[in-house]
Amino acid sequence: MSLDLQNQMKQAVAEVAVEQIQDGMTLGLGSGSTAALMIRSLGKKLASGSLKDVVGVTTSFQGEVLASELGIPLKTLSAVDQIDLAIDGADEVDPAFQLIKGGGACHVQEKLVASLAKRFVVVVDSTKLVDKLNLGFLLPVEVLPSAWRQVSKALKEIGGSSELRMAKCKAGPVITDQGNLVLDLRIKDGISDPKSLESQINNIPGVLENGLFVNLTHQVLVGEINNGQVAVRELKKM
Repeated sequence: MSLDLQNQMKQAVAEVAVEQIQDGMTLGLGSGSTAALMIRSLGKKLASGSLKDVVGVTTSFQGEVLASELGIPLKTLSAVDQIDLAIDGADEVDPAFQLIKGGGACHVQEKLVASLAKRFVVVVDSTKLVDKLNLGFLLPVEVLPSAWRQVSKALKEIGGSSELRMAKCKAGPVITDQGNLVLDLRIKDGISDPKSLESQINNIPGVLENGLFVNLTHQVLVGEINNGQVAVRELKKM
């Protein structure tokens, strides 16, 4: 699939998701390329006056910068008791609406926002749909810097192999917004029980959070190509 077609799918699904936003909402603003398009679309609606009194809670520093540039009012997560609607992307979505997130190393804040939302809507293009998690995309595990070797050994004991995520444009590892490191984990034959594995990983000393989003998603919107045309489909949970 060409990059241009994929971008068209992302744009289409982002715009459909924004149609769910209503005046006066507190919004969870996700991270990643599709979420960025959603934030830009929201900014246009606020600038035109077609949406009013909307406040955003971002899931990353990157999203905070973008929302601020677009004039979207923001609050910190600790300043809100509830989020009306959170919209975010995903790296993988399985038929039961379980997710892997964290390709951008923002999954800790993303999960905090999603868990506080009355409705969590996931926006993806069709390349993100999988039958089973972790066969293609590695599972991010955020760890304390001093504990990454210890955690890596513990992950091996539960049947996984992991590697420290290295930065592409700087020397050394990726550093999260919380100042931690990321181990990217592969479970042999993929993840059969996301709920159990999420708890198992998070019980390892030194782990802050992992990128499994279990039983959080209310709706999945998928951008796809049908007969050469860009379309958006609501996924049905299996």
